[in-house]
Amino acid sequence: MNKQRLVILGGGESGVGTALLGKAKGYEVFVSDKGKIKENYKQVLIHNTIEWEDEQHSKSKILDADVVMKSPGIPDKVALVKQIREKGIPVVSEIEFASKYTNATIVGITGSNGKTTTASLTHHILKQELNVGLAGNIGDSFAKQVLDEDFENYVLEISSFQLDDIKDFKPKIAVITNITPDHLDRYDYKFENYIASKFKIAMNQTKDDYLIYDADDEVIVNHLKNHPVQSTLLPFSLVKTIENGAYLKNENIIITIEKSQIIMPTSNLTLEGKHNVKNAMASATVAHLLKIRKQTIRESLENFQGVEHRLEEVLKINKVKYINDSKATNVNATYFALESMDAPTVWIVGGVDKGNNYEELYRFVNEKVKAIICLGVDNKKLFDAFGSMVDIIVETQFMSEAVKIAYKVAESGDNVLLSPACASFDLFENYEDRGRQFKDAVRNL
Repeated sequence: MNKQRLVILGGGESGVGTALLGKAKGYEVFVSDKGKIKENYKQVLIHNTIEWEDEQHSKSKILDADVVMKSPGIPDKVALVKQIREKGIPVVSEIEFASKYTNATIVGITGSNGKTTTASLTHHILKQELNVGLAGNIGDSFAKQVLDEDFENYVLEISSFQLDDIKDFKPKIAVITNITPDHLDRYDYKFENYIASKFKIAMNQTKDDYLIYDADDEVIVNHLKNHPVQSTLLPFSLVKTIENGAYLKNENIIITIEKSQIIMPTSNLTLEGKHNVKNAMASATVAHLLKIRKQTIRESLENFQGVEHRLEEVLKINKVKYINDSKATNVNATYFALESMDAPTVWIVGGVDKGNNYEELYRFVNEKVKAIICLGVDNKKLFDAFGSMVDIIVETQFMSEAVKIAYKVAESGDNVLLSPACASFDLFENYEDRGRQFKDAVRNL
């Protein structure tokens, strides 16, 4: 019998992880990347005698695949992907491929914002008492962990792009943190396509599985009304009383699941801001479902350190706080950041705009922002949106200069906030690179 041929498009973290798992499971594996494969990944492929190519796609070698795993970064619109589909070759995501090779309990977390924090926080609580891995859109690839670690439980942070190519993937517990317009360039600029993509996380769930979601998010609530799911629903809310799920009452989080209730004070949460109360509710609900002790959940929520590049306090210089929120790549994320500012703020914003509407930020800009520094190749839209609201608005193409300007403008007691509301690719490699450059520039002041 001939070996099944697995072709992998994209030689990054998910691609190389899938290649290793595929080889171990008896596939004939070929990795093809249109760009350059990073040296460390190349060495892994060579060491494991896996065939690869970069800076090209050899169609003849790709179109004879039995199954194709494509990197989440490659859009469906690409001609090669269309050809693969026309030939009837199944296209799957790494999450779909790897999940077939594990019997672990899977917690899948998606949403426009808050998914990294919620996934990291959930993992932080569960690992106190369970054997659990953290993967997906974060850290080591899921496929590689299935191969090397074989955890009994996984917390997966899953993007809409990863959900687009699932067929049978079914998490025991799914979480949707929120849904706001993002990445619409990949969904024909139709918000409903993006919403449907997020909801694929629950499409294979049955009543024995759980869907945890934000009941204050109208987009989610309306979609559930019109497209009911099979899952057992556990909503969370800051404003409503929830019978089964989580809600806030007198500064306490109250979680009820099948008559079992836990109460957590929010006064000692390490993460500040309303959105983080929601992230804590989602994580604590998962932990309660998986029978983690109340005491453990409470302590974990109180000692969690947060995620790099997400409202990360860098330094205080001359009583000015410098905050790195480089992970805010859309308007809604920056909304949360500005909402949580408790002092006059010098705001560094800009980058690649994905069709942003800045109106929802006007209130906070009027209330809290004293100066705006635009850090992007094209800043016209930002000047149009905010130029009349602040006394100082300037632009630059250099992080070091942006930080120096902020240093000059900020006075004792102010905040300097990097929260770009945009993608980073015009001036930086990615949001991590942008955040690290900010931190370096602050430390060099």
